[in-house]
Amino acid sequence: MSETQTHTKSRPATRFTAVEIRMRKIRRRFDATKIDDIPATVRSELSAGGVTFAPGEKIAIGCGSRGIANLPEIVATLVEEIRRAGADPFIIPVMGSHGGGTAAGQAQFLADYGITESAVGAPVRSSMDTVELPSDGLPHGLFMDRLAFESDGVVLVNRVKPHTDFHAAIESGIMKMSIIGLGKHDQANTMHSFGVRGLKELLVPAARKILQTGKIRAGIALVENAYDETMVIRALGPEIVEAEEMKLLDVARAAMPQLPLDSIDILVIDRMGKDISGVGMDPNIIGRMRIAGQDEPDSPWVTRIVCTDLTPASHGNALGVGLADLITDRLYRKIDFEAMNANLFTSTFLERGKIPPVASDAEQAVAYALRTCAKPDPRAASVVRVRDTLHIGDLWVSENAIDEVMKRDDVELLDRSEPLIGSDGELTPF
Repeated sequence: MSETQTHTKSRPATRFTAVEIRMRKIRRRFDATKIDDIPATVRSELSAGGVTFAPGEKIAIGCGSRGIANLPEIVATLVEEIRRAGADPFIIPVMGSHGGGTAAGQAQFLADYGITESAVGAPVRSSMDTVELPSDGLPHGLFMDRLAFESDGVVLVNRVKPHTDFHAAIESGIMKMSIIGLGKHDQANTMHSFGVRGLKELLVPAARKILQTGKIRAGIALVENAYDETMVIRALGPEIVEAEEMKLLDVARAAMPQLPLDSIDILVIDRMGKDISGVGMDPNIIGRMRIAGQDEPDSPWVTRIVCTDLTPASHGNALGVGLADLITDRLYRKIDFEAMNANLFTSTFLERGKIPPVASDAEQAVAYALRTCAKPDPRAASVVRVRDTLHIGDLWVSENAIDEVMKRDDVELLDRSEPLIGSDGELTPF
């Protein structure tokens, strides 16, 4: 947006304004199983999985573009164990088009997650160069990061979870990372050019070929609980990655949190971002895919989604903004369209990059949502507010919906009634 363009502070005429909405804070009780001693678990898993390294080997540790709990500690422990064996570890970004599709941008992504040489004890080497591998029987080319290809072995570290674009036996995890991430922008472009089919049908056969190259020493598969804490760490040899990842995906699905209502008139999301979800806000939480040909989730049903901010770690990449119905000027002004478009056009899912109506502030955005949520009496509109879709243990529910929410046996009522909107027109402190 140019400096001369502004959004006026006009207020929509409604019979019920956003400042009148009062909220109650609740806490969800989810399975809190977690690993207390991360380094010890990593070491025991490497031993149990028979993952070994030889003196003098150059071992690449691949890390992705997602914010993962305890990632620096996990990577630092891997570095220690690889060095203990006499091998030489280094870190590579395993990403497609993230970081603007540049080597420097992807290294910065890792730095933002605490993956630096000073933090984990091994250098970070970043390149967008790839090597094309034999792709016999595949309808597309097969690529691998040149630094990984030239190493003696690769250890991929990733979280296993339901994907934001599709549902299948294999979704987000080591298998996908071995293709979309390890193949860099070249492989991401290739796979996404097939649309959803590239992910649902072509990803697994391609990943099998990568796992059969002999380059993948192990996958460190992680599962997080609903509180964004590490609950499972598994060291998987290439021969068992596929079978074990299917089992871990079931664990991850069971652990994934859900909103407390199946039907919500207005969902207010404080912030979206690449460190929250690959598409800024997790479609599995908000109940929206917005991909042509893909079925929408059965629940929850949300009539209007309002998002008010973009996380700093996104570096302006607001991919997924199209999942919202209304955004604020604050969010809009933080969008780096070059960074977002690099990711958007690689994904091919253009609906997710469309800019929703822009409101001057949170008050105006919520007022517009009230006007358009198909409730003749806006006072009857149910409103839920979350910090982001990664952290929904504590959240706010409008007073008119609190009785319905409290029928659940996994909910605790916390604070007294508070307004949704403060006197400054913005959301009150979370």
